Amino acid sequence: MSHHFEEISVDLDREAKYKMLLRQIAAVIEDESDLVANLANIAALIKFGLGFFWAGFYIEKQGELVLGPYQGPVACSRIPFGKGVCGTSAQSKETIIVRNVEDFPGHIACSSASKSEIVVPLVKDNRTRLILDIDSEHLAEFTELDAQYLEKIVVLIKDRHFAAT
Repeated sequence: MSHHFEEISVDLDREAKYKMLLRQIAAVIEDESDLVANLANIAALIKFGLGFFWAGFYIEKQGELVLGPYQGPVACSRIPFGKGVCGTSAQSKETIIVRNVEDFPGHIACSSASKSEIVVPLVKDNRTRLILDIDSEHLAEFTELDAQYLEKIVVLIKDRHFAAT
């Protein structure tokens, strides 16, 4: 099934953009059962709906994070748990907001253009299954508002793909 999406207006405030994005994501994944297809569309909706530098997913495979669908420049292919922002979030099972990546101990610089980052883990049965990673070329881009709505996006993915396992 194809969906036609209204472009998210630049005139909307951030919260209004997220509310529209949540509706779009729910519509996209409703009829699609494939995880990778859904993650690809979600990455595109986030990147183009909110204009971030990089938006995508890393999927847990055999105890490390492996690059999944994303939108943006070339990224690191594999990240060990506990390394960098993504690996730290995966290990701690908590959302991490980094105002300045230069200040994050052990930050893995996939792109020197990235200045701030937010990472949201999807945790099922006390195991991180994937993470949503978003980078900005601006310092201090992300706030608790972003965390709140990106966590809701991760819940949509969890309910669609990890609920029955």
